[in-house]
Amino acid sequence: MHDRRLDRTSNGHGLVSARTLAELETLDFGSWHPGRVPADSDEPWDESHTRLLTLERLLDAVLAADRPVRLLVETKHPSRYGGDVERRLVELLRRYGLAEPGPDDPVRVSVMSFSALAVRRVRDLAPALPTVLLLEVLPRWLRLERLPFGTRIAGPGIGLVRARPQLVPALRAGGNQVYVWTVNAPEDLELVLDAGVDGIITDRPAHTLARLGR
Repeated sequence: MHDRRLDRTSNGHGLVSARTLAELETLDFGSWHPGRVPADSDEPWDESHTRLLTLERLLDAVLAADRPVRLLVETKHPSRYGGDVERRLVELLRRYGLAEPGPDDPVRVSVMSFSALAVRRVRDLAPALPTVLLLEVLPRWLRLERLPFGTRIAGPGIGLVRARPQLVPALRAGGNQVYVWTVNAPEDLELVLDAGVDGIITDRPAHTLARLGR
């Protein structure tokens, strides 16, 4: 779930965190989407496409694909469950053998959050997991040459990158990688490519890959 509430992306209402998984399983999360099979198509509609995609199901699918995959998992805060979010996440990744990535592992996970405390919890629980500190604004306490809690990847929003042209060079000069979100417009894609970013987060992956010749 991206939103705190169910209303926008399902036929349910209220806070996601107030529901059990069993309750969430009864809701329709997909039939409204324009990417579903058209009503006049002969192709049968797969009802499983309306189900909530849990992280566990995603990990099962990714590992079964048997190909290299990078996963960026964001933990959302504030949450009524506080630090339990990161603890449960790391427990799940450890169960799948993904909490201590090796250089040749085909599936690699990074954990990102706007919360510096969440990033610190992940570093404490699983020091080998790469962490990304997401940024919508630049906090006064942030040192660009040394991100907090051992984080080596910054995740500024595209608006911040536009407003501060020297941000990406300054972060990279400090030895950090830079992943920018959410890069959808062609002019923004050119901006981040010219800046030499390490990762592009986009709602238009096909367009981005075509621009990169992949």
